[in-house]
Amino acid sequence: MFESVGALFGSPWIYVLVGLSVLLDVFLPVLPSGVLVITAATAAAAGSGAATGQVPHEVPDILALILCATTASVLGDLVAYRLAWRGGERLARAIARSRRLTSAQERLGEALAKGGGALVVLARFAPAGRSVVSLIAGAAHRRARDFLPWSALAGLSWAAYSVALGYFGAHWLGATWLATGVSLLALFGAGAGAAYLVRRPASA
Repeated sequence: MFESVGALFGSPWIYVLVGLSVLLDVFLPVLPSGVLVITAATAAAAGSGAATGQVPHEVPDILALILCATTASVLGDLVAYRLAWRGGERLARAIARSRRLTSAQERLGEALAKGGGALVVLARFAPAGRSVVSLIAGAAHRRARDFLPWSALAGLSWAAYSVALGYFGAHWLGATWLATGVSLLALFGAGAGAAYLVRRPASA
């Protein structure tokens, strides 16, 4: 499966590519960062022998991939948060014109104030949810100590889930496009579920 792209996925440059993709998709949610993380994890599993049932000897590669994706996710959130903080007035006016964004801002503020930042974690899995949460938190001048710990947990949860999908998909189905496809379906399914939960009325 990965013979044609083995030079990339087998080199340290894959970490750079994953990091940049995850960092930038807070501004460009169309970037396929999840696809890239899963494919890299599947390739790492194939290289470690997981796909053939052997004991993996390159688990640190998997851990490095999780660390890379998590770090890039938190850094991207922080950049978006700080930009929204500085340009808060213009963004606040844009949010005020949207009833949905205004509602999301109120719910996020309540969640962070109560220490219940599970909404931040859920939003990390929802399409464009990470962008909305980071920008709204910054525009509303929420304290960094209230937002960043949940951002870190969200990034770690998303990265670990995505890498696990690719790794265990290769273990169970082999290093094939089928394994990658099934893993991506599971990632998109989690995203759809998270989007549904995030959009539910607060009373629910």
